[in-house]
Amino acid sequence: MSNTPVDIKTVEQAISDFKDPETGRSALRFEQIRDIAISPDGLSMTLALTSWAAPIANDIKGSLEECLRSKFPALANISVSLATHDRPAEQLGEIGLTAKSVIAVGSGKGGVGKSTIAACLAFGLRRQGCKVGLMDADVYGPSVPHLLGVSGRPAATDNKIEPIDANGMPVMSMGFLVPPDEAVVWRGPMLHGAITQFLRDTRWGDLDYLIIDMPPGTGDIALTLSQLIPLTGAVVVCTPQDVALLDAVKAIAMFGKVNIPILGVVENMSGFVCPDCEKRHDIFGSGGARSKAEELQVPFLGEVPINIQIRSEGDQGTLETVFDNPTLAPYLEQVAYSVVRDLARKAAATPPTPSLPVLG
Repeated sequence: MSNTPVDIKTVEQAISDFKDPETGRSALRFEQIRDIAISPDGLSMTLALTSWAAPIANDIKGSLEECLRSKFPALANISVSLATHDRPAEQLGEIGLTAKSVIAVGSGKGGVGKSTIAACLAFGLRRQGCKVGLMDADVYGPSVPHLLGVSGRPAATDNKIEPIDANGMPVMSMGFLVPPDEAVVWRGPMLHGAITQFLRDTRWGDLDYLIIDMPPGTGDIALTLSQLIPLTGAVVVCTPQDVALLDAVKAIAMFGKVNIPILGVVENMSGFVCPDCEKRHDIFGSGGARSKAEELQVPFLGEVPINIQIRSEGDQGTLETVFDNPTLAPYLEQVAYSVVRDLARKAAATPPTPSLPVLG
């Protein structure tokens, strides 16, 4: 388009197919690209993205600027400003939950740090600007309240459960309802009822993401969730050694049987860097989850090393503070980023049927 006169119509035609990362729909047609301004040697505009896309906002901005430079190489100054686009979450099915993406975090076995990764995924998304809730569906061993340092019995208002607030993030767990020294001895129907109540009767508010910490193994809670709401997908957590990978494969197969898409695999406890000599020790091996993910053709979302601070902060109920560690935070932020990036790619490949009026 180097010889084509640059006007508003030409610019709009050039970016008509640029997609909103959340929905996969035309950002221009849904008024998320606006304030287009043209000068003799420049072009500027505003790109408004929802908080759902906050972790990848700078990537999307860069992609739009790159698109404009390729379309209008004669313009020396091209700039895109970011703004916020408010698109409330729609109600999921008949359960009444309003969340744009519901992500289950599971594992094939216990002891791989699944709950820690689930909580860190929730924190990572929230710290980057998303509206996030965290639901602890590990009914038999609810550890999320301890990791987050929150307690208390949820109140009820107008037949709705008020979730416990964890520094601005709504959290719900069986750990708030059962004394810590009591065991939950329930059969399937009672578990189904509890999970249904957590989803249907909790006042979650308008969420971009609801992260669900699943019980370890291949029990029936995944089936319950698949029947209640359309889950966006599952993240499977494992450690690098072969015995853990065998169980991770079973977890992936289990999610597949109940038609829950696999969003990817996270390798936890992936190596230990000695704080004294800075030498890395692969205590449980390294790279096994990445190799298995490639073998199974599912995304690898990232690795999280063994770190004393993760253990100590989790024990003290101050897990979020690990994001203040400049060495550790990038690993955790990468997992959250990878999840959103891959969801945006899927939305771009298979955009949903528009539910909003299309302009023009």
